[in-house]
Amino acid sequence: MKGWLTRRWLAPHWPSIRGRGRADAGPLLLTAAVIAAVALLAGAVPALLRAAADDAVQDTVRRAGHDSNVLAHAEWERDDGPTGGRVRTAGLAEEVDDFRVRATYALGPDLDAALLSPIAVVSGPILSVSEGNAPRTFQFTYLAGDAGGPDVTWIAGSAPGPAVPGEYVESPYSGPPWPVQVGLSEADADALDLGPGDRIPVKDGRGRDRDVRISGIYRPADSADPAWLLAPALLRPVPGVDGVGIIRFAGLLSRESLPDARLAVDEDQLRRTVQFTPEPDALTWDTTATLASRVVQLKAASGSSGNRDESLKWESQLDTTLRDARGRISAAWAQVAVLLTGVLTATVLVLLLAAALLVRRRGPALSAARQRGAALPDLGAELVMESTALSLSAAAVGLALARAAAPGVSWTWAVPVVLAGAVAAPTLGTLAAARASRDRRRPANPAARRWVRATGEMRRVAVEAAVLIAAVAAFVTLHQGGLLPVVSDSDTGELTGDRILPISALALGVLVGALVLLRLLPLGARFALRQALRSRRPLAVFGAARAATTAGRALPLLVLVSATALASFALILGTTVSRGLADGAWSTVGADARLDVGAEAEAATPAVAERIAAAPGVGQVVVAQVTDSARVFAESTLFTPHLVIVDADAFRRLLAATPLPDAPALTRLTAPGPGRGDVPALVRSSNGDLRTGMRLQLPRDDAPAIHLTAVGTAPSVDGVGDVVIVDAGALADAGLPAVPNTVWATGPGAARAVSTSGVAADVVLRADVLRAQRVAPLTAGLLRLAWTAAGVLLALGLLGLALAAAASASERWQTLTRLRTLGLRPRDARWVAAGEVLPPVVVAAVCGPLLGVLLARLTIGPLDLRLLTGQAADPGAVLPWWLLGLVSVALLAAAALVVPVESALRRRDRLSEVLRAGE
Repeated sequence: MKGWLTRRWLAPHWPSIRGRGRADAGPLLLTAAVIAAVALLAGAVPALLRAAADDAVQDTVRRAGHDSNVLAHAEWERDDGPTGGRVRTAGLAEEVDDFRVRATYALGPDLDAALLSPIAVVSGPILSVSEGNAPRTFQFTYLAGDAGGPDVTWIAGSAPGPAVPGEYVESPYSGPPWPVQVGLSEADADALDLGPGDRIPVKDGRGRDRDVRISGIYRPADSADPAWLLAPALLRPVPGVDGVGIIRFAGLLSRESLPDARLAVDEDQLRRTVQFTPEPDALTWDTTATLASRVVQLKAASGSSGNRDESLKWESQLDTTLRDARGRISAAWAQVAVLLTGVLTATVLVLLLAAALLVRRRGPALSAARQRGAALPDLGAELVMESTALSLSAAAVGLALARAAAPGVSWTWAVPVVLAGAVAAPTLGTLAAARASRDRRRPANPAARRWVRATGEMRRVAVEAAVLIAAVAAFVTLHQGGLLPVVSDSDTGELTGDRILPISALALGVLVGALVLLRLLPLGARFALRQALRSRRPLAVFGAARAATTAGRALPLLVLVSATALASFALILGTTVSRGLADGAWSTVGADARLDVGAEAEAATPAVAERIAAAPGVGQVVVAQVTDSARVFAESTLFTPHLVIVDADAFRRLLAATPLPDAPALTRLTAPGPGRGDVPALVRSSNGDLRTGMRLQLPRDDAPAIHLTAVGTAPSVDGVGDVVIVDAGALADAGLPAVPNTVWATGPGAARAVSTSGVAADVVLRADVLRAQRVAPLTAGLLRLAWTAAGVLLALGLLGLALAAAASASERWQTLTRLRTLGLRPRDARWVAAGEVLPPVVVAAVCGPLLGVLLARLTIGPLDLRLLTGQAADPGAVLPWWLLGLVSVALLAAAALVVPVESALRRRDRLSEVLRAGE
């Protein structure tokens, strides 16, 4: 008969499945609870991180403010007339509308959908108000959106109208100032004490009078209209925009008066711009790459700034803003993946230990079923059906809870847990049943027994070598390539195949450390036994003997060491991020408060600094000229670093008064340069392009370039990567005096003093930066996950301790009860039990946190935490020793409870039953 005719279908015995399930309901429910809890965590975290990524993109764009706007500029068509004058273009407002439509069409559908409706801004030059004691400036502005300009109510007079009624008018170049009508807000009119029909006395930059007339006074219908944000002086006087003590006023142009504004100033003084403001709520993580790429394309296709044609010239930092957000999100994905990998590793080990306990309980039943003729495939199928149903149902419950708690669910990370729960118990149970029915006897030949032991040892060495090789490869990949993937337009930010190995470095390192301890623990137990045999304490002998007998069990030690080491790593990670946020706030601000003065008020910076220094509670005050993206050459290579021109001695004292690292190299800036005429400089580069010893050139307009020589490494300034620091006095001696535009202040009163400086400038407070960083979506999410992972891992370690104690409890107390028949007292029996239970726990409590510290020092750097903390460099591991001590104490306290609990549970065991157990 052919072989296929002898095959049969699997025949599971359903009553046996139900009976085993009822008999072992406790361990099965415990396994289901572990799977459900970890599936909840693994399913919810990726979804929460994706939501946090969307929030992070939106938060980054909001913080960027006007810097993230997309601006389109274009020159006007020349208005030369046929008789040597300038022609009044009556349809100039329609040209602005066409310009706005043309810019909107050029955006493309994707970018257009992410931006608010465009607003065209036409503004004139800054004019000086010639009357009055206080310095004041004036600027007329035209605003136009898709629905026209912002709505206003004219409470006096009327809207601006045309200066002349004719359609075609030509104004001679040498003629009198052309009149233009504007409207004033109530606040501006009251401050100027002017009304409808009055003329505003203004002059241009060359002292020429301009004819600006007030047609009416208006009140905005909605002062929160986004259009007003582009010209706030149209609502109320704005102090400090054009310098300290200078107040800016603004007049509103209408469609009818806009052509007159063109003739009222020089031909190139009226600027037109279309501003697109991003809609943060419309931005998501998935769209950032496409939008950034489109902005880059627009800027690359822009017309040259030197061209006087009407081509669009694009300006925006939105691409840089989105690219920075993508980098931080990618780093957060990698950091979360490392933590989740650690949790899953500990969970799989706990499930293996739970499966071993379950198989130990079922050993007699499986052996009996096998001896009654049950086939191994049938037994395996029964166990697989039971464990698969249990794992899938538990995972479904966990994922359902994750879906209820999070905006989505990810099942990918739950797969390892489900597979471990579904495969571990059937595999171990089938092997146990096979061994029970195997007729292979132990060889009597000593050589054969040595061969069997050598074969087992070789298999163990092969497994350990494989884990070691994988760990070495993972750490090499981690330190050489890092965790961040190469960001592309199609990148989702989630874990990909090429990142699995470096992300698994932590878990593999923990396993290697646990395997090393597994090798050392039996040696230590045997050494303790030899020492105990030389003593006169029988309890020590009994305890050491039991410890030496059980020291070779792999799973309990692997679970305890892995859980405690990974929990310690999570605590170190959370503490490092918390400390890094504080350091990052110092690095970002540079002091307790910083004042970034605008270009219009730079001349008043020294006076502002003196007022701040005189304020109560202010310690150090330092002024500097800080230039973003300054042009510095090294031979033929152009660099665009953060150029800081500062008094080196004052800056060194400022750093000494803050937690920022000291910079002793600053003293070299006041020494003569190494070359004749060279100015010493300190350099700092994120990629190493700027190095000590390089000769640099700082170009000047209409003057020879100043030669710089890098004499040392610069400290971090404002959290940027590339920095060049030059002493202000040395640079002034070389012919380039500094114009300060930045004020740093320290002390408890620095924030108040800087905030009330009275100048239009950006105020950056360290407390505000720290508060914003702590509540940032990615940072807050990573911190919550680190603390949660530490708690889950510690709970898994305690559960592993309980499972390990339960797995060996029967054998342990059977031996101790027999010893009681020889005169061992119950209290002495508990001490012997403690001698067996405590060694692996003590090893895990001591070595686990130390292993976590070692792995943290090896892996914290490549995690790129600086992208989330705002530090200039990757932070070093911050060790919370008291938290690590709590982990050890919790493990030892749980171990101390195991023996009393077991003793209470075994108190009713009869000696006769124990003595008959071996019969």
